[in-house]
Amino acid sequence: MTQTMTAWVVRRPGPVTTHPLERVRLPVPEPASGEVLVRVEVCAVCRTDLHLAEGDLAPRRSGTVPGHEVVGRVAALGQGADQLSVGTRIGVAWLRSTCGECRYCVRGSENLCPYSRYTGWDADGGYAEYLTVPQDFAYPLPEDQPAEKLAPLLCAGIIGYRALLRAELPPGGRLGVYGFGASAHLTAQVALAQGATVHVLTRSAAARALALELGAASAGGAYDAPPEPLDAAVLFAPAGDLVPVALAALDRGGTLAVAGIHLSDIPPLNYSDHLFQERTLRSVAANTRADGRALLEHAARRPLRVTTTAYDIERADQALADLAADRVTGAAVLRIGDRSPAADLGA
Repeated sequence: MTQTMTAWVVRRPGPVTTHPLERVRLPVPEPASGEVLVRVEVCAVCRTDLHLAEGDLAPRRSGTVPGHEVVGRVAALGQGADQLSVGTRIGVAWLRSTCGECRYCVRGSENLCPYSRYTGWDADGGYAEYLTVPQDFAYPLPEDQPAEKLAPLLCAGIIGYRALLRAELPPGGRLGVYGFGASAHLTAQVALAQGATVHVLTRSAAARALALELGAASAGGAYDAPPEPLDAAVLFAPAGDLVPVALAALDRGGTLAVAGIHLSDIPPLNYSDHLFQERTLRSVAANTRADGRALLEHAARRPLRVTTTAYDIERADQALADLAADRVTGAAVLRIGDRSPAADLGA
C-alpha cells in the first residue's frame, strides 16, 4: 500500500486572503537516482513562498508544495545515493539542482545556471512531511542545534549572506538594511560580527525594537533617512519605491543590493540624486552552494540569534497570512515532525 502524508499545495494562486494554500494528502515521494528521501522536522516560511502562493512568482507546475528552508533526516536512499546515510540530519535549500556544465556553472556562478531548478517551485518542497532532494544539494547539519533555529539559515541566512557580498560593504563600513524580517535580522548580525555599523529602516515597530536589541546603531522608518551616509545597503522589502530612497542614502561609491526574487516596480530614478558619484544598483539571484556552506560555517563559528515564531503544520496558511500582514517578528517556522533517526520507511 502506498503511504501518504500531510502536505499543503498551491492550487490556485491569488491573494492570501483567498486561501491559495490547500491542505491535502499526497503519496510519500520516492527518491530518484542520486536523490534521498527526507523526513521533514521543520520548514521555515519564506516570502518567496508568499510570492508563489499569491502569483507574483508564476507557478511552474500545478499543485506545487512550497517551502525551501527544510531541516530533516534522511529516510531512504535512491539508487546511487551513496554520500549520505539513513538518519543523517540535513538541510534542504532553494537551489535544488543545476546542469553543472554551462558557462555559469563552470565559472562558479551556478546560481545563474539557465537550467537550475528550485525546491518548492520546480519540485515539491517542505510544507509536507516528506520531500526528496538530490544528495549533492543537501547540507549536512549539526545535531546540537534546534531545528527551528537552523531552518531559517537555509534561505533567509544564505540569501542575506549573498546579498551582503553583493553590496560590497567595506571593512568597518556603514550598512543600511531596508526591511527587517527573517533574512535581514540574520544578515545584520553577520555584518555586525564583521565590525560594521548597521542602520535599520523598516515600517514595523517590533522589528525596529529587535534591530536595536541585536546591536543596530539606529532603527527608523522605512522611508526615513539614516543618521549618516551609507557605504552599502541591502533592500529586503519587496517594495520597488524604496530603491530610490536607499540609493539616495548611499555615500559616494556606495552599492545597493536588492535581495528579493520579486520586487514591485521601481519609480523613475534621477541620475544626479540616485546614481551619480559611482553609486551602484545590483540584484541578487538565488545562491550558490558555496554561499550556503560559507553561511553555515559562519553560524557555527559565531552562532546567530535566530528569532522565530512557530506554527504547527496544520496552520501553514495562517503562517503565510501573518507573514503577508507583517505580524511575524523574525522568521516563521512550521513544525512538521521530529522522529528518531531510525525513520519508518527505511532504505
